[in-house]
Amino acid sequence: MSTFGLIEYSDASPEVRAIYDDIMATRKTDWINNFWKAIAHDPVMLKRTWEDIKQIMAPGALDSLTKEMIYVAVSVTNQCEYCIASHTASAKIKGMTDAQFKELMSVVGMVNETNRLVAGYQVEVDERFKPQTGK
Repeated sequence: MSTFGLIEYSDASPEVRAIYDDIMATRKTDWINNFWKAIAHDPVMLKRTWEDIKQIMAPGALDSLTKEMIYVAVSVTNQCEYCIASHTASAKIKGMTDAQFKELMSVVGMVNETNRLVAGYQVEVDERFKPQTGK
């Protein structure tokens, strides 16, 4: 259960309703998911978070599916059950196959393992991996 409950569209202030309307229009959907309903208790944060996500998750140098898969990978690492579920569903809608999901999980697992080994062994970064300045 959300800390403060969920703000449904019918109970939302005009300010929150306007953001909900933009979310639904942008995502071409007729519903608002629980994440937005939960953070709607703070309309300033709701608006800022939506504007940031809308900009960052829009197609750019990375396509939308790649961005969703990155979102899934980071969410797995951060152990965010909600984000794993919602962004896996979104990635599947955008074309992610079961094989891609399985491979993504293999990569996430390997990265987490080697990151922990590097941290534990306190491995110094090789000079050739460091950015070269002035060239």
